[in-house]
Amino acid sequence: MSCSPAVTLDRIRGALWGIVIADALSMPVHWYYNPNDIRRDYGEIDTYQPPRARHPSSIMSVSNTGGHGRGGQGGRIIGDVINHGKHDFWGKSGVHYHQGMKAGENTLNAICARLVTRTIARDQGYNSTSFLQEYVKFMTTPGSHNDTYAESFHRDFFKNWAAGVPPEKCALGTEGHNTAQIGGFVMLPPVILAKLDGPAAATERALSHLGTTHDSRKLAGYAEQYAQLIYSLATGADLRTATQALATRMRVNLAELVPYDDIRIVHSTFGSACYIEDSFPSMLYLAYKYAESFEKAVLANTNVGGENCHRGAALGAVMGAAVGESGIPDRLKDGLADSANIRKEIDAYVSALHPDLVAAAASPQA
Repeated sequence: MSCSPAVTLDRIRGALWGIVIADALSMPVHWYYNPNDIRRDYGEIDTYQPPRARHPSSIMSVSNTGGHGRGGQGGRIIGDVINHGKHDFWGKSGVHYHQGMKAGENTLNAICARLVTRTIARDQGYNSTSFLQEYVKFMTTPGSHNDTYAESFHRDFFKNWAAGVPPEKCALGTEGHNTAQIGGFVMLPPVILAKLDGPAAATERALSHLGTTHDSRKLAGYAEQYAQLIYSLATGADLRTATQALATRMRVNLAELVPYDDIRIVHSTFGSACYIEDSFPSMLYLAYKYAESFEKAVLANTNVGGENCHRGAALGAVMGAAVGESGIPDRLKDGLADSANIRKEIDAYVSALHPDLVAAAASPQA
C-alpha cells in the first residue's frame, strides 16, 4: 500500500458508499436516452428524487419476462420466480423500469451489491458457493426488494434455476449484449476489496464472482481492468493516472476530451448504452474529468442519461475508492432511503475483513 491504513480504510468505505449513492441518484432517470427528457421531467438533478409514473423511452413492454433479451410477457420468471408481483408492469407501454420506488432507493443490481457485502462480512471472506446460496434465497423471496426491472442476466439465471439447473451452472447466457454490459460490474467492488492481497488475487476473485452470473469472455476482459483499477485506487493510486493508463489501451486521450460537453462525449464519442465497450470508456472519462469531486462525477453521470444507474454504480465505486468516504458529502450518504442499514453493513464489512485497518485508523498515530 502506498497510503496509510486510515486512508486505505477510508477508501474502501468510500467505494462501497459510491455504489449505492450513484445508483440511487440515477434511478429516476435510468435509461433516459434523450437528456432533454431529463431536463423536462426533473430539471438538473442534484439530489435524490422518486421516479415519475411514465418513462419516455421505456422498452420494458418488449422485454422478455421468461428469460433474457427482448420478447413477450408470456413467461413468468418475472412475477412468480423473481420480482414477485411485478409481472403486469412489464407489458404496458411507458411504464418506468423502477416504478413505485422512493427517492434514494436502489435498483436491483446495487441491492445485490449490498447482498454481496453482507455475505462476505458474515463469512469473513468471499466464497462463490455461499454467494449463490444467498442470491437464490434473496431473489426468490417475495418482498425482498422493491424493484420492478431485472436485467437479462437475472432473468436467464432464474430461468435455468427454475428448470432445475444447479446454481453454479445457471449463468449460461449467450455471448452478446445480454451479458457483456456494465451491470455485471455492480457487485464486484466488495469482492475485489475483501482482502488486500494484491491486484492479481483481487482480480481472480472478481472474475470468479462475475462467472457466477455472467458467461462472457468480453465482459471478463473488461472486468479484469476494472478490478485492477478499484484495487489500485483503494491502495493509493492516483485517479487520473490510473484511468488514463486504461484509456491508453483503447487509444483514447482523456485529457483531450475534458473541454467538451459530457453529453457529446458520452452519447456520441463512446456511447451511452449498457454495452461494455461503450460504458467502460464513458465511465473512465467521467472519473478523469471530475477526479477532484465525487459529487460532480456522480451527478454528471446521472444528468447525461443513458445507462446511468449501472455505469454510475461502477463509477461511484471508482470515485469513492479515489477520494474516500471522507470525500463524499454527508447529504449523499444520509439521503439514501436505507442509509442507516447501509452504514451498518459497511461497518460490519470492514470490521470483519480489515480489522487491522480499523485498529490502525483508531490509534492516535493514524
